[in-house]
Amino acid sequence: MHSFTTVTGAAAPLPAANVDTDVIMPKQFLKGIDRAGLDRGAFHDLRFAPDGSPRPDFVLNRPGWEETRFLVVGPNFGCGSSREHAVWGLLQLGIRAIIGTTFAGIFADNAANNGLLLVSLDPGAVSALLARAADPEGNRLTVDLPGETILAEDGTRHAFEIPPSRKDALVRGLDAIGQTLDRAAEIRAFEARHHAARPWLAR
Repeated sequence: MHSFTTVTGAAAPLPAANVDTDVIMPKQFLKGIDRAGLDRGAFHDLRFAPDGSPRPDFVLNRPGWEETRFLVVGPNFGCGSSREHAVWGLLQLGIRAIIGTTFAGIFADNAANNGLLLVSLDPGAVSALLARAADPEGNRLTVDLPGETILAEDGTRHAFEIPPSRKDALVRGLDAIGQTLDRAAEIRAFEARHHAARPWLAR
């Protein structure tokens, strides 16, 4: 899992409410036996016409939003089914953080487990960032996770909060297995104490 410290890049606006995981990653991309090619699946029906050509009206296909790193989204982003492919595809597309007011619970857990930062802000701050993301001349943001701030090009700052354990895992690039292995010494010490107090368990 890639660590997240400070990332700078373009932000794209996706203001619609209740964007679900079928929109983020349509079902036909769930058939593979690995994660290859999920970048093409991300927002596929919004990005591409039925003949496979890019839709010029979709923001990620327009000049000024090449190599977008952040999405500024409407409420309840990631609702619907629990497909982890949605997060995998967004990461393959180059998205490092998503900024909004609220996120669906399972989507948020999948994001945390795979290194995709979700930032929750109040509606006023999200509206301001949506307006900024809609302007290709000023859509670059810097997200500083250790400092828990978002910095716009004009110097505007938005502070956010993230649970300390989740922040530590993202900064250090630790998935759930990595977080467990990080405490391997403590686990072994507990096992030793546990078996010393209950020697019959070793029989």
